[in-house]
Amino acid sequence: MSAPSLQTLSLEDKKGPIYVDTVGGKDEETSGLSPESGFKTPAFAFFIFPEIDPAKVLVKKEGDDFYEPITASALKKAKKGAEGLLKKSKTAEEKKAKKDADDAKRMEEAKAIVVKEDPSLPVAKKIKIRDSAANRQIRVKVQGWVHRLRLQKELAFLVVRDGTGFLQCVLTGDLAKSYDIINLTMESTITVYGVINALPEGKLAPGNHELNVDYYEIVGRAPGGDDAITNKVQENADPSLLLDNRHLVLRGEKMAGIFKVRAALLRSFRRVYEELGLIEVTPPCMVQTQVEGGSTLFSLKYYGEDAYLTQSSQLYLETCLPALGDVFCVQESFRAERSHTRRHLSEYTHVEAELAFLTFDDLLSHIETFIAKTVEYLLEDPEIAAIVKELNPHFVPPKLPFKRMTYESALTWLNDHAIPNEDNEPFKFGDDIAEAAERQMTDAINEPILLTRFPVEIKSFYMQKCADDQRVTESVDVLMPNVGEIVGGSMRIYDLEELFKGFAREGIDPKPYYWFNDQRIYGTCPHGGYGLGTERILAWLLDRFTVRECSLYPRFTGRCKP
Repeated sequence: MSAPSLQTLSLEDKKGPIYVDTVGGKDEETSGLSPESGFKTPAFAFFIFPEIDPAKVLVKKEGDDFYEPITASALKKAKKGAEGLLKKSKTAEEKKAKKDADDAKRMEEAKAIVVKEDPSLPVAKKIKIRDSAANRQIRVKVQGWVHRLRLQKELAFLVVRDGTGFLQCVLTGDLAKSYDIINLTMESTITVYGVINALPEGKLAPGNHELNVDYYEIVGRAPGGDDAITNKVQENADPSLLLDNRHLVLRGEKMAGIFKVRAALLRSFRRVYEELGLIEVTPPCMVQTQVEGGSTLFSLKYYGEDAYLTQSSQLYLETCLPALGDVFCVQESFRAERSHTRRHLSEYTHVEAELAFLTFDDLLSHIETFIAKTVEYLLEDPEIAAIVKELNPHFVPPKLPFKRMTYESALTWLNDHAIPNEDNEPFKFGDDIAEAAERQMTDAINEPILLTRFPVEIKSFYMQKCADDQRVTESVDVLMPNVGEIVGGSMRIYDLEELFKGFAREGIDPKPYYWFNDQRIYGTCPHGGYGLGTERILAWLLDRFTVRECSLYPRFTGRCKP
């Protein structure tokens, strides 16, 4: 508390009356001048206005709805309290003045310290932090960002981050007292030199070692104060503000962990596909045909022609089967869905595969094997497994076989559990199972589900009808607890006449699909495939509330920056 700035108050202000509201008042310098904003205590009133006429100090006590002059006993107590506040204020000012003087002296001494590299030391070996354990006991050079910072009188502790790991660095003596270190800020970039030593038992640091610094160089200083990164991206800030500053949010340990797992997940996808004999291809993202319905297309002009951003690479993958056999792609897909659910994105990383000469049961077995093997390989990496355990401590790898459940069985389950459809009525055949109902069912069953045999009218034009029931298709959604659908797939219509019926049902002109239709003319075969949303499976793996956390720069309705 500082002494009051009486010169800022007018003469009229000092004449009173002064109001004290012992219940609703606030002991602030700007209070006391009106009945609506009184001081909280009489002592503070006399501290702020020591020369005020006591007769002009009006007090409203608890239970009263009026002000009255301060009593003699309260006045005596208030003046004594004001003396204590003044003494406390003077002591605080003296301490502050001393601290300011000490800081100024320390700063001047720091400026006098010249930081130089000792030429007699061995030439430092440049390393990445991930290689620290293999380079203990030799002089190394590490470059990165200041992730954490703790300054003491004779010591400075920095945790430096370079994207491959974290390294605690210790500075002592003149290095710890140097100007650049005592003014160092988080997220500044720095080069540190020294020897990495194992920590004695009982001490903790990343990698169980620390770098004893003998020299440093500041590469780029980050701002402090109001513009410090800790003020820009506070954990509980408004989500929209955090998305505006996504480029800074990504520097956090949790976000970095998510994207390390994402990279490992993509590696695991490719490893499993290679083992299963699928070849990776790269279909186009700019197309002139729809796959999943015209209402979710992003349109653009392509040299004067109408074109779209792809919803799916499926049709192009089908064309590769005769040339390359089973194929897959990892490609961005785009859906212009005005959806604000936590599992929808307008742009996402779509893992898709197409396989030839197989049955629907073969397809289901392939999908569950692909998912289970991917997770198995992902968790083989100790670093990745540790991140998964940290972010999702209760994660259990899926076990084969997955639960099989038909669409009609799902309707029965939902009705038996009194979960209504979107019209708040019992489910009937032909209803789409909305996300909320699907999630309730999946979370209650609490295991992976292969939900199969959806009605023709709620599925895409290219899906094969079941031979034993022409009302339903050989289709499948893979549902996971806590996230819902992560995979959608089906057998494809391979009879040209049937495909044309599908076009007609959906009101689609088949002419632009000539190249797709030719697959049914030049040697057709039973085939099927599926698409997997990388962000959704990542949300399941890491127990993220929304898929937006699993996209580097998420795109959804109203968000296309930064």
